Amino acid sequence: MKTVVFKPDQVAAAAKLIQDGQLVAFPTETVYGLGADATNPTAVKQVYIAKGRPSDNPLIVHVVSAEQVKQYAVDPSGRFKKLTDAFWPGPLTMILPLRPHAFDPVVTGGLKTAAFRNPRKQITLDLIREAGVPIVGPSANTSGKPSPTTAEHVLHDLDGKIAGVLDGGPTDVGVESTVLDLSVTTPVILRPGAITREDIEKVIGPILNNHHHVAADETPKAPGMKYKHYAPNAQVVVTHAADFPAAIKWAQAQNVPFGIMATDDILNAQNVVRFKEQFSLGDSVTSASKHLFDGLRYFDMYPEVKIILAEGFDKEGLGIAYMNRLEKSAGQVHFNAQTNETEQRKQ
Repeated sequence: MKTVVFKPDQVAAAAKLIQDGQLVAFPTETVYGLGADATNPTAVKQVYIAKGRPSDNPLIVHVVSAEQVKQYAVDPSGRFKKLTDAFWPGPLTMILPLRPHAFDPVVTGGLKTAAFRNPRKQITLDLIREAGVPIVGPSANTSGKPSPTTAEHVLHDLDGKIAGVLDGGPTDVGVESTVLDLSVTTPVILRPGAITREDIEKVIGPILNNHHHVAADETPKAPGMKYKHYAPNAQVVVTHAADFPAAIKWAQAQNVPFGIMATDDILNAQNVVRFKEQFSLGDSVTSASKHLFDGLRYFDMYPEVKIILAEGFDKEGLGIAYMNRLEKSAGQVHFNAQTNETEQRKQ
């Protein structure tokens, strides 16, 4: 199969492939998704095959509007409307109870709920509207690998496995959407993102956080909840800014090539010794979140690099989402400056 790259003025051609049951990757403001007609179980099954994704992992359904969701799900509490008024289109995914026979179990992972999102990317909204159906859209990468933030990332993993890629340039946010479960009495965040708990609570009142890692035999209610996820080939070691000098000495002692993924202040520090490769995360947690997956993929171009010292941030605001992805990419491995060793932490 030849994977066709579609430009923004070729949305109609990409939508035709979706209507024909083919797979087309598309950009959102967060990451690129792997699109298929959510009402076509045969097409959706191909998503799992292309990604190598476990079939118990539910898929996010992308819609053109909140009105479209009403065909498939119910809003028992009224919170959904308040949140869509505040945040849609945008990086907030919401889980709702489904109407009977709304989607095939292949979309929902066998659950009686589904996750919906209205992305803030005009060409993707045009794609959904042109296709005339909601579109499933897990990240357009090989399962478990860093999520794609450019069309080139998609092609690296899926070239020849999918029909097309709608190229909308680099994504803006860089980490996937916040996932909020509205199917329970007290809403709960299952995956943190750019829209924070504080943002949501200003609209609907108190909610809970529950973005834990699921066990191998547990069915996740939302994507991205597996223990190790977003992982490059090298071992990622979460390293906080003040600990880099000690972490570099530790990495040198391992006698293997290593790299550093950090903000410019750290990369430009005079006391940082020379290392194999480096990747800039910019100057803040905002830029770091945008470039995190790009950085993890960068080091896969250098198979000789066995260790990546990646900068960690405080778990507040956007830092919660950033650290959620970084710690999963590292399998919870951190550098401990007190012991001068790495350790695997529990979430």
